[in-house]
Amino acid sequence: MKVFMTGATGAIGPAAIRALRGAGHEVRAVARGPEKAKLVRELGAEPAAVDLFDAASVKEAVAGSEAVLHLATNVPPVSRAARKKAWATHNALRTTATEYLVQAALDAGARTFVKESITFVYPDRGADWIDEDVPADESIGMLAPTVEGERIALRFGGEGRTSVVLRFGLFYGPDTRHTEESLRMARRRLSTVAGNKGAYMTSVHTDDVATAVVAALDAPTGIYNVGDDDPLTRREYLDAFRKAFGLGWLFSSPSWLLRLAAGKASRVVTASQRCSNRRFRDATGWAPAYPSAREGWAAAAATRAKEKSDA
Repeated sequence: MKVFMTGATGAIGPAAIRALRGAGHEVRAVARGPEKAKLVRELGAEPAAVDLFDAASVKEAVAGSEAVLHLATNVPPVSRAARKKAWATHNALRTTATEYLVQAALDAGARTFVKESITFVYPDRGADWIDEDVPADESIGMLAPTVEGERIALRFGGEGRTSVVLRFGLFYGPDTRHTEESLRMARRRLSTVAGNKGAYMTSVHTDDVATAVVAALDAPTGIYNVGDDDPLTRREYLDAFRKAFGLGWLFSSPSWLLRLAAGKASRVVTASQRCSNRRFRDATGWAPAYPSAREGWAAAAATRAKEKSDA
C-alpha cells in the first residue's frame, strides 16, 4: 500500500516507518529540513517537505496515496506544558492539519485514514476498565482540539473508505522525550508522573505503537484504545521505571500542586484511566509485545544501555 505519513521524525515516527516498511508498504513521510529528510531516507521512506498548514501543499504531497497516517504532534516540554500558548501548534495539528489531510486524502482517492489521539480524553473511572463506549470528558477545554480532531478524522469514513482513530496511552520507550525528561527529573528524585499513587495510567511502548499503526490499516472504521494489556497504577509505573534504570525512590508530583498550577486542566494528567485494548485486539489481531510497563521499561533500559555501549 502507498502510505503518506506525518510525524515521521517524532517519538513514534521512526519505529512506525520501520514497521510499515517491514510489512511491505511504501511510505512517503513528512520531513522538513535536510537532517530529517536524511533520517527518513535511512529508514527506507521517501521524504516530503510539506507545510501541514497549507492546504495546497498538503494536497500535492498526498496525491497518489492509498492511505494517510496522521501521527504528528507538538507536545511542549514539561517546563512549558502549563502555558496555554505552548499548545498552539499541537492543537493546530489536531484540527487544521487534520482537516487539510482529510480533504487531501479524499481528493487522492485514498481508502484509509488513520489519526493519532490519546486516552487522556477519558474521565476518571477509578479502578474500572474504560472501553471506547465511555464518552470523552469534554468539560476540559484543553482537550477540545483533540476531541474535535477525532471528529474531523472520522468524517473520512464511508462509501468504502475507513477512518480509524487510535487513542494511545502515554508513550514510553528508549528514545522518547518522556524518557529523557523522566531520567533528568530522577536525579532530584522527582518524576513526570503526577497524581494519586493508586490511580491508573494507560501507557504503551513505542515499538507497540508502531505495530498498532500497521494493524490500523486493516481495522474497521472507529475509535480504538491502544495501550498495554495491563495498565499500572502510578506507583507501580514509577517503580517499574526506577527498577529498570537502577534508580532510587522517586516521588510523584502531588495533585494539589498541579491543581494550583493548571487548575481544571490538571485532571488531564491526574485522572485514573485503566483503558482496555480489547476492541482493537479483536478487530485486528494486534497484541503488544510488552504486556505492561514493567516489561516495557526493562526493554527500554536494556536498549539504551546497548546503544551507549555501541557508541
